[in-house]
Amino acid sequence: MSDHVVLVGMSAREVQERDRLTALASTHRGTVAFLQLADPSLSRELTRLADLGADQIVLVGVSLGTLAPENSWLRRIAGYWWRERPGYRPHVDTATDLLTDDSDLPALLNRTQAVTGTQAPLASAAWEAVPEHRHQVLICRGPRCTALGSDRTAEAVIMALMRNGQSDDDVLVTHTGCQFPCNQAPVVSIQPDDVWYGGVDPDAARVIVAEHLVGGRPVQDRRLPRNRRP
Repeated sequence: MSDHVVLVGMSAREVQERDRLTALASTHRGTVAFLQLADPSLSRELTRLADLGADQIVLVGVSLGTLAPENSWLRRIAGYWWRERPGYRPHVDTATDLLTDDSDLPALLNRTQAVTGTQAPLASAAWEAVPEHRHQVLICRGPRCTALGSDRTAEAVIMALMRNGQSDDDVLVTHTGCQFPCNQAPVVSIQPDDVWYGGVDPDAARVIVAEHLVGGRPVQDRRLPRNRRP
């Protein structure tokens, strides 16, 4: 087994486009893996290919929206795998830029850097403690919410928070699996306020950020009743 291309979905948006990425990868005899929120993980796919005897693996990070982490995270994860891999290790390269347009793939395959194991570690002193956030926003990325646009909801929340100068030490945004009131998709819940919202499209998301997360007043429109057991 010689060169093998792996397209690596960097965020939840790419998970939603798995079939598209799989078709694109197949045009270069490649496969697909994910940095987060889906299988196979990048580490698992690297292990599978190494066990099959791959000589050279080229990783191309894919970003189809605005929520993907920087390309340095692809190199960080690949470097960790390379350092920890017991026994045989193939040559691993990463594209120097993220793929944002399918037509750019051939060019990116010619602009790569080798993974040497000297990349930054997974741990950092900056990530030791829980952020000092006052709110945590849980955005449902379950099957129904995703199908009804929760990727755009997440994007709207994050961009609105940035415009309002809110960092992870103010509001921590977390993507989740199913939160259960599926008929109300896309669902967003805010803790510790225990406020749940349904039908949160991008416009509603921006209102929730401005009025609830910045202004401190829960938005009654699209707020869901919270049923409790006696």
